[in-house]
Amino acid sequence: MKGSSLTCCGKLLFCLLILGLLACPEAPGQARIRTSEVTVFPPSLADLVDMVKPGVVNISATTTVKVPGNPFNHFFGPDDQGPFGDFFKRYWNDVPDRELKRRSLGSGFIIDKEGYIITNNHVVEKADEITVRVNGKEYKARTVGRDSKTDLALIKLSVPVKDLQPLALGDSDKMRVGDWVIAIGNPFGLEETVTKGIISATGRVIGAGPYDNFLQTDAPINPGNSGGPLLNLKGEVIGINTAIVAAGQGIGFAIPINTARSITSQLREKGTVTRGWVGLTLQSLTPEIAQAMGLKETNGVLVSDVLTAGPGENAGIQKGDVITNFNGKEARSASDLSRLVAETPINTTVTVRILRKGAQQDLPIKIAEMPGDAMASTARVQAGTDLGMNVDNILERYQRQFQLRDRMGVVVVNVAPGGAAERAGIQAADIIKELNRFSVRNLNDYRTILKQVRSGASLLLLVKRAGSTFYVAMIVP
Repeated sequence: MKGSSLTCCGKLLFCLLILGLLACPEAPGQARIRTSEVTVFPPSLADLVDMVKPGVVNISATTTVKVPGNPFNHFFGPDDQGPFGDFFKRYWNDVPDRELKRRSLGSGFIIDKEGYIITNNHVVEKADEITVRVNGKEYKARTVGRDSKTDLALIKLSVPVKDLQPLALGDSDKMRVGDWVIAIGNPFGLEETVTKGIISATGRVIGAGPYDNFLQTDAPINPGNSGGPLLNLKGEVIGINTAIVAAGQGIGFAIPINTARSITSQLREKGTVTRGWVGLTLQSLTPEIAQAMGLKETNGVLVSDVLTAGPGENAGIQKGDVITNFNGKEARSASDLSRLVAETPINTTVTVRILRKGAQQDLPIKIAEMPGDAMASTARVQAGTDLGMNVDNILERYQRQFQLRDRMGVVVVNVAPGGAAERAGIQAADIIKELNRFSVRNLNDYRTILKQVRSGASLLLLVKRAGSTFYVAMIVP
């Protein structure tokens, strides 16, 4: 009885302690999270996986590769085989070329009952034959359209298939860092592999193309996952698994489904993608360039070149303008602005806000269709602390040596190793067209302008390389 009484007293004290803790007010400045505000991770993902797995497919793409009968063509080329050319021709020229079949594996997911499937462009890019495995059965498929710039492709089953279970598409813009996700795919040929993780970052630029805007996730993604879905806990596709960091662990990238939605819609309609274009070369502002231009902040995108008779020139945009807003959206970087332009419907007129010599202007610009592979480019340069380069007039010998067509400006003859010019990205054969917004026609102009720049002041250079121009800022020693 005594032991039982103590046990009851202990339980009562424990309950009172818990009630006291719950009633205790939160400390000043300490955030309190309510249970209703927290999304509880389910004890098992089995039901979710069972729901979405039928909509995920495995893709096998077969490509024909030609192998020369003469193996030495690989080293010397078919026409020039060095001093042993006669020997190689005598014994190998009669050997016919061979064709080999190369197979690659990837993933994809069904988006409607008609058999349309989204995957990556690199999965099916050069495929002669595409085989899709759906719920354990194999079907042939054809490519409807591909877009190499975003690495997206739309394929379609060649025959009607009953009871297809398309996946629902979510809203990738609503995903936050820390949200739970799962990935399903065909890594290393292991069908229907499921992995889980969280969104690690959004808006990642990884150098995969001009319109990088990836979701980063730590859900394990491996070769063969390409084209497979990244899903939220509602079973909605919020991304297409696309890339990994080979040397890293838990670093994978997915194309946001909102990007894929507009691209695949065009591929389904026309088989190709039409993008907006404004005829401008763009670069992000660095602190050094902003200082050299007298800007207090690095917000905005610098116009480093304007194509003659392009939409930008017609709108009155000039070299050296800083675009701060495009069609009501903030222009934060060159890649962001390029994406905004590309996604704008052709022939629509939008308002562009610019800064020119400290004054703000709003200009209307009519969006044109991107001609061929033309696109607003991003020049990434960084400033240094010493010029560290030799320049000269564009003489005939430099035109021959560097294959230059320009006659106005000065050419960079050489760049000192480790100097500011090298750190800023300047290379031999670059042409300097402006210094501090003053035109440089020749070496005399270059020297005259440079003499007027005080030691320790910022110097802004307009550089031309291979037909493109960009700005570089550095400090005069």
